[in-house]
Amino acid sequence: MMNSACVQITRATGEDSDEAIGFVMAARAEMFPMLDSPVLPADLQRFAQVYEQGEAGAFWLARCAGQIVAAVGYLPYDHRFAQFDYRGVHTVEIVRLFVAPAFRRSGLAARLCSELREHAISQGVEVLYLHTHPFLPGAIRFWEKQGFTVTDVEDDPLWQTTHMQCRLADLR
Repeated sequence: MMNSACVQITRATGEDSDEAIGFVMAARAEMFPMLDSPVLPADLQRFAQVYEQGEAGAFWLARCAGQIVAAVGYLPYDHRFAQFDYRGVHTVEIVRLFVAPAFRRSGLAARLCSELREHAISQGVEVLYLHTHPFLPGAIRFWEKQGFTVTDVEDDPLWQTTHMQCRLADLR
C-alpha cells in the first residue's frame, strides 16, 4: 500500500480526458475482464461534454507525482432500471470508481467519494445512486460505510448486480 499523503484530488477538465480515459479503461479491463474492453463506453466517448461542459456530470482524478492513481465520476441518472422511480428527485449515478492497486485500502476512495458528495450537495442533488457487484472484494461494505443502503439485488447468477442509494438529506 502506498502512502496516500502525496495524493492530490482535482476535478477533471477536458485537458485530462485522454489520460483519464486511459486510466479508466485499463482499470475496467482488469476488474471486468468479461466485458468487451476495447469498446469505449458512451460517457467516455464524450468525456468533456458529459463531465465538464454542463451535462450535469462531474469527474474527479487523484494524482500522485503527476500520475492518475484513482478516479470517480457521476452522471445524471438515466432511469434505465425499471425497479427504481427517481422521477422528480434530483438523482445522479456514481460511476467509474477505480483505485490503482498500490493505493487501495489507504482511504483514497473515501476521500474521492467525499469530494463527490460535497459537490453533489452543492449542485442540489438529492440522491446518489450506484450499482456494484459482490465479486468485487469489499465493494458493498465500502459503499455502506459511505452511507449507502442496498435497495435491490438482481437474480442474475453471474453479475448479481447490487443497487444502492444514499439520500443526501439523511447525511445532514
